[in-house]
Amino acid sequence: MKNNYKSVFDIIGPVMIGPSSSHTAGAVKIGRVANKLFGTVPPKVTVHYNESFARTHRGHGTDYAIAAGLLGFSPDDSRVPSAPMIARQGGMDLRFVEEEGESPIHHPNTAILQMTGDKTRVTVAGCSIGGGIIEIRAISLDGVDILPAGPLPIVIFRDYSKQMANALAINADLEEKAPFTRRQVLRADDCDIYVYDIKKPMQPATIAYFEKKYPAVICL
Repeated sequence: MKNNYKSVFDIIGPVMIGPSSSHTAGAVKIGRVANKLFGTVPPKVTVHYNESFARTHRGHGTDYAIAAGLLGFSPDDSRVPSAPMIARQGGMDLRFVEEEGESPIHHPNTAILQMTGDKTRVTVAGCSIGGGIIEIRAISLDGVDILPAGPLPIVIFRDYSKQMANALAINADLEEKAPFTRRQVLRADDCDIYVYDIKKPMQPATIAYFEKKYPAVICL
């Protein structure tokens, strides 16, 4: 995918805790995306590693980075190295699996997170492409498969009322405040799911606006 690096700081790398921008900082971000999609800290998570991640996750801190993201920590949080212990002390059933063969999303730094709760199942397939930059290449949410068109940011809106007026409202807001390149409309059993591939990174104030106005929105 193209245009993943937005500035020279993306190439230099992020401020972070850990030895590797790809295997640590990027892994934290994949975990944070998973946390946002699940809506809270998930009680049970199985992390499947492929290729490079499968071979080096212990030595490069990928395990604690993924756990930190699942807890909602940022890459520079001092608690990152202790995240697996913190997660398990909090009751999380956290497991790591080294898969053989090629990555199903075609990148060597692949982590696929399967999260389970009482009534919730979410799967996120992400890869860390360098400099702390990630791509989310597949999501399973509410029993629906989502395939983003490109790199983050992505906005996901779940409309449980299934009213067209709600879709028109968020469409108009996004066109004004965060223009998108593509919109997908998907149908789950209990909601309509709108997925927007956003052209540029969203500012924190813009994210806060959408999350306040549309409680069922997820800004990744």
